[in-house]
Amino acid sequence: MTAAAAFLATVVLGALAVVQLAAAAGRPVGRFLWGGQHEVLPRGLRIGSAISVVLYAGMAAALIARGTGGEGALVVVVWMLVGYFALGIVVNAISRSPSERSVMTPACAVLAACSLVVALGA
Repeated sequence: MTAAAAFLATVVLGALAVVQLAAAAGRPVGRFLWGGQHEVLPRGLRIGSAISVVLYAGMAAALIARGTGGEGALVVVVWMLVGYFALGIVVNAISRSPSERSVMTPACAVLAACSLVVALGA
């Protein structure tokens, strides 16, 4: 069960990474990110999107490592991800951007649930 949850989380993170890469490249997807105030992100947020891709890769690696039996510090890291994604549900749910609310809130909910399964080792 944990490996499947880690895999699903990785797929969702991969999809989010594609959107962030598009945003970093100047594509008009900003309504889904960073509060949804810009269709094309300004330079600073584009850099943030590029950094997000790297962070998503690290998150996916941690989830997969824990989901396939990793112990030690991975347990703490995955519990931190549970909290991060749970906070993401709230933050995205109160976004002024309807696009961000409708896409990112469910994505964070799936990531929080998957991370919780991985953290519990269920």
